[in-house]
Amino acid sequence: MDRRSFLKTSAMGGAAAAATTALAAPAYAQGKRTLTMVTTWGRGLAGVHDSAQRVADNITAMSDGNLTVDLKAAGELVGAFEVFDAVTSGQADMYHGADYYFVGQHPGYAFFTAVPFGMTAQELVNWYYFDGGMELHDELGQIFGLKSFLAGNTGAQAGGWFSKEINGPEDFNGLKFRMPGLGGKALGKLGASVQNIPGSEVYQALSSGAIDGTEWIGPWADEKAGFQEITKTYYTAGFHEPGAGLSVATNREVYESLSPAHQKIIEIAAGECHQWNLAQFLSNNGAALQRLQAGGVKVMEFPDSVWDAFGKASQEVMAENMGDELFKKIYDSAMASMKSSSAWLNLSSGVYTAQRDRVLG
Repeated sequence: MDRRSFLKTSAMGGAAAAATTALAAPAYAQGKRTLTMVTTWGRGLAGVHDSAQRVADNITAMSDGNLTVDLKAAGELVGAFEVFDAVTSGQADMYHGADYYFVGQHPGYAFFTAVPFGMTAQELVNWYYFDGGMELHDELGQIFGLKSFLAGNTGAQAGGWFSKEINGPEDFNGLKFRMPGLGGKALGKLGASVQNIPGSEVYQALSSGAIDGTEWIGPWADEKAGFQEITKTYYTAGFHEPGAGLSVATNREVYESLSPAHQKIIEIAAGECHQWNLAQFLSNNGAALQRLQAGGVKVMEFPDSVWDAFGKASQEVMAENMGDELFKKIYDSAMASMKSSSAWLNLSSGVYTAQRDRVLG
């Protein structure tokens, strides 16, 4: 075969191969698209609505407007606790929220927000990105037709606002208290009447006496919500959410219809928002706490007897779910990662910050 014939044959073969590859490639929707995002947050709720908006804006900007996100706050298309079903059914394309609202669908979802006596924000991302957490989030999502990513973090949440001081575990008996997730189930074991109320409805419930107390997030978001107008008793450390992650979840069929570039944009937009949102909360909490105290808020800590009761109740809640194979798989993975991360963090940054604060006063 001469050189000219070889090149001609090779060119034809290459074209055929390209055609075959094109036929085999997945079919992605072409042109500009708008995705509808529903959220568990009332419009304007400090930090959490900001997080959803950040993800939406990131996706639109990173795609040069070819993938636009239309954000619907809680109640604008569906209710706060209806977003999961809205996305799995195809009524909406994606949601932003706290996955522990959906422990009724599967208790394993709690780990991707927070579980009582669980991971700090740093420990959570260590597990998520390097110890199998992201893969488990995806395995859980496949059951419900979702593709999920962490997309925000509040940091450690406060113990909450109370109509009276808590001096022992018995003070929770009969107390009407707002707390979602597995932390709420643990509180119920102490005799509390636990309520799961959307964030935008908590102020009214507390002010009307429908509940006796509530946890929300931390000083900045709590101040914005106005709880200090109702009660001055504030517990600043809680057992229930030591580093609460937020998530964005896309209907899996919708996600798989997007180009690989657009899929990666959703992932990166969510990851950037996680760190941005954590910094937003933590940078605002200190000044907000000072303002609350200046306004007469009494900052409290639970006594050891209450912490011990929290611990016992939390262990009981975990044990009740161990019969679910996937829950146990997620639990074992998360606890192993937390133990590994905590060992180093305590000996390094934990010792350093204690010594720094001692030396600098």
